[in-house]
Amino acid sequence: MPEKRDYYEILGVSRNATKEEIKDAYRKLAMQYHPDRNKSPDAEEKFKEISEAYAVLSDDEKRRQYDLLGHAGFDQRYTTEDIFRGVDFESIFRDLGFGFGDFFRTFFGGFGEGGFGERINRGEDLVYELEITLEEAAKGTEKEILVPRTEKCDVCGGSGASPGTTPRTCPTCNGTGKVQHTRRSSFAMYVQVTPCNTCHGKGMIIDSPCKNCHGTGLVKKRRKISVRIPAGIDEGYQLRLRGEGEMAPNGGEPGDLYVLVHIAPHKLFMREGDDLWYVLTIGYPQAALGAEVTVPTLDGPTTVHIRPGTQPGEIIRLKGKGMPRFRGYGRGDLIVRVGITVPERLTPRQRALLEQLAEEFNEEVKHKKGRFGF
Repeated sequence: MPEKRDYYEILGVSRNATKEEIKDAYRKLAMQYHPDRNKSPDAEEKFKEISEAYAVLSDDEKRRQYDLLGHAGFDQRYTTEDIFRGVDFESIFRDLGFGFGDFFRTFFGGFGEGGFGERINRGEDLVYELEITLEEAAKGTEKEILVPRTEKCDVCGGSGASPGTTPRTCPTCNGTGKVQHTRRSSFAMYVQVTPCNTCHGKGMIIDSPCKNCHGTGLVKKRRKISVRIPAGIDEGYQLRLRGEGEMAPNGGEPGDLYVLVHIAPHKLFMREGDDLWYVLTIGYPQAALGAEVTVPTLDGPTTVHIRPGTQPGEIIRLKGKGMPRFRGYGRGDLIVRVGITVPERLTPRQRALLEQLAEEFNEEVKHKKGRFGF
C-alpha cells in the first residue's frame, strides 16, 4: 500500500495556515477535481485525497492529533468514519454548485445523522445514450425514451412475499439487517458490524416467496421516460434524472438515470463550442467583383455581402447566428469560410474571355486544345 502524502502538501498550504486558508485551498481543489467536472481517470482518487486532508485539517482536535502523531499514530486513533464525522462539506458543495449526498455515499458509504453513517440501500444508476439533431440541440427539445430497468413487482407490491402472506422479522437481528460483534483486547474494545447471515442483511425473512419476482420484490420492465433537452447542449453532456434508475431491494432509494447526449453530424454546419462553421463556395467573378449571396443559418437563410477582391479562405463572421450558450446568455457566431470554385469545363466563349483576361493581367496560361479546337 503506497505511503500517504502529507495533508498540508495535498492542499498546498503551510503548516501554520489558518482555517480560512485551508478552506479556500480545498474549495479551489474541489472545483478542479470534483468528478462531476473532471472526467480524468484519477480525478476521483484525487478528490477523495483532498477531501480527507480537509476533513482532518479543518477540525482543531484532529489537526492537533495529526500534527503530533503524523499518519502512523493518527490512523490508529481515527477510523475513516471518525475522520469525516461532523465535517460540513454540504455547504461548500452547495456554494460550488455540486451535489453532495450521492457522491459521498458512493465513495465513503454515506452520511448519517450527525456525521458519517452506514451505507444506504440504493439502486444502481443507469446510463442511456440519446442522439439528437443539431437543430434540436439549438432550440431545446423533449424526448421520450424507453428504458429497461427494475421496478416494484405488481403482484406482491415489492414485498417479495406471495399475495396473502407477509415477511416476518428476522429473529437473529430483530429486523435491523446487521449484527454486532464485540472483541476486547488489553488496550481497547473493537466493535464490528456485519450483515446478518440469517436474512442476508434484509431484516426480514420470506417464508412464501412471490412467484412473479421470486422473492426479490423487483421485476424487469421497460419504462417510458420524458427527457427535457435544454437549448445549447453540447456533445457528450450528461443529463441526470434523479430516481429514474434501478429500484433498490427492500424499499431502498432508487438509483439515477444518466442520459448521455450525442449530436448527429450536420450536412451543412460544423460546431465548435458555441460557434458554427459553414463553407460558402462562390465563383471567381463573384469573388473579384463582389456580390450578395444567400447562406443558410439555423434561423433560416440570410444575405451575406461579398466584398470585391474576396480571397479563398476568407472569413465572414455573422454575430449571434450560432448556438445558444448552454446555461448562459446570448448565442455564438456563424463563421462563414469562403471557397472559390474553378470550373472544370469551359465553353469556347468562356475560354476566350478567360484568355483575354489573362492577357490583361499579363499572366501566361497554357492549354491544350481538344479535338474540336477547345
